[in-house]
Amino acid sequence: MLIAQLASMGMMIIDTVLLGHHGTEDLAAAAVGSGIYVAVVFALTGILQAVSPTVSHLKGAGRDGEIAGALQQCFWLALILTLPGVIFLQHPDVLLQLSAIEAGVEAKTRAYLGLLAWGIPAALFYRTFYAFSNALGTPRPLMLISLGGTLLHGGLAWWLATQAGLGVIGCAISNVLVGWFSLVCAAVFMMRGRAFAAYRLVQNWQAPRLQAMGELVRLGLPMGFSNFVEISAFTLTSLFVAQLGAPVVAGHRVVANLAAICYMLPLAVSIATLAQVGLAAGARDWCRARVSIAAGLALASVLATLLGGVLWLAEVPLVMAYTSDPAVRAVALSLIGYVVVYQLFDAVQTVAAFALRGYKITFLPMFVHLFCFWGVGLFGGWWLAFHSPAPMGVAGFWAASLVSLVLAALLLGGMLWRAVQARR
Repeated sequence: MLIAQLASMGMMIIDTVLLGHHGTEDLAAAAVGSGIYVAVVFALTGILQAVSPTVSHLKGAGRDGEIAGALQQCFWLALILTLPGVIFLQHPDVLLQLSAIEAGVEAKTRAYLGLLAWGIPAALFYRTFYAFSNALGTPRPLMLISLGGTLLHGGLAWWLATQAGLGVIGCAISNVLVGWFSLVCAAVFMMRGRAFAAYRLVQNWQAPRLQAMGELVRLGLPMGFSNFVEISAFTLTSLFVAQLGAPVVAGHRVVANLAAICYMLPLAVSIATLAQVGLAAGARDWCRARVSIAAGLALASVLATLLGGVLWLAEVPLVMAYTSDPAVRAVALSLIGYVVVYQLFDAVQTVAAFALRGYKITFLPMFVHLFCFWGVGLFGGWWLAFHSPAPMGVAGFWAASLVSLVLAALLLGGMLWRAVQARR
């Protein structure tokens, strides 16, 4: 799971490095545009992620015959969600009007998002398969697809962005092509993969069933909104920071990229924890669920702390690899300390949130994310950055983000503790 996550992140790293050496304006456009794209996609795929606890509970309860139907209904739901995703990326005015962005950056951002909209259907269908495979504990196909897609993107983006001179537009084209490539590979695994043969995933295809899709929406909508709140906090931060100039946005993008890479480690552990807790809950083996949660929290916390130390020691060469612009480097180096410190709290809150999803508890965690990431992180950062007695600029957003993660870890950790005790 971790290799699959890191390989997927490799595409963002490639874009950032290529554009960091191509031009600051292109990198700033990618910072704003990718933030919007990721917020939209992860909000929609968060709803589709309801297939994960659903399937893991069915598997744990020994109801394998119902697994194919659950996946097929989620595919129908993905088809429905495609339309709002495409429309939003084609018309991103609601978000772009929140901040005064340089004209050149805004034009490139709009073109970037318009191209990425063509990859929305592939992204939603593939992410449904992604959540399904993780729920069954079969992440190897995802690892192979992600590695292949990242290698393909490396060659395509390099040629289109630098050799063909398309910059951020070339990266967008490559992202779309790789998205469809990943979906085709997923379809092949579904039809031919030995790990999925017993479930007969594409035989006896079901028509849409409102009750089944309604249950997926009931479970998945809070998950999708939680994803949107968490990611959009960073997206809106990029938009607010845009008024500080392209070098600041680009430096923020570099550090946000490093933070996203670090996040892949606790995210992989969290996905595994969700699958294990879901299987145990389906079998009503509450002792196994408790042990899985304890293992997930311990593993994610230790690894995140070690990763933060490595990031602190290697900050200069890492930033230099991303960009050759001295102004961008200066901004990035001034922000890395925040990422180093919040690794532990990010790991704890992520594992806790996913473990609660394994119990099919998604509604209350949504409000925790709303309060912490929008209330404390985003609006607190906006105040610190622009309206406090001593405005902190972009650093204000990162300081508030750190506080929001500490609060989320405490609140979700307490919620998880009560959920575990209730099932003793």
